[in-house]
Amino acid sequence: MPVHFAAARSTAHSPIARALARKALGRAANDNGVAGGDVAVEGSFDTMMRAALKHFAQHGLGAAREARNQAEQAHFTGDTESYAWWLEVCRTLDRRAAEDLVRRLDTTSALIY
Repeated sequence: MPVHFAAARSTAHSPIARALARKALGRAANDNGVAGGDVAVEGSFDTMMRAALKHFAQHGLGAAREARNQAEQAHFTGDTESYAWWLEVCRTLDRRAAEDLVRRLDTTSALIY
């Protein structure tokens, strides 16, 4: 005896269809967004995004690693302005790598002093 499957017409009427239906995401998670919508912050965000994209165009998938290396080198030579710049480029490309660098440099600085 053949068995035929008849799917429900809407997910509202079928518990199985509701369980299998994909849930709509409420909001996209973007960790690089502008905080607070401030115009001054937004302008610097655009500048940093352009610099990060240009850096990415030059170095490809290793761009975040290269920016992290540049920030690390600037930190150890005492160039705080370059360190802040490269850290922000790294943060724009890979937030976790930038946070790891800051955490590691804070630990290293504590050991040195």
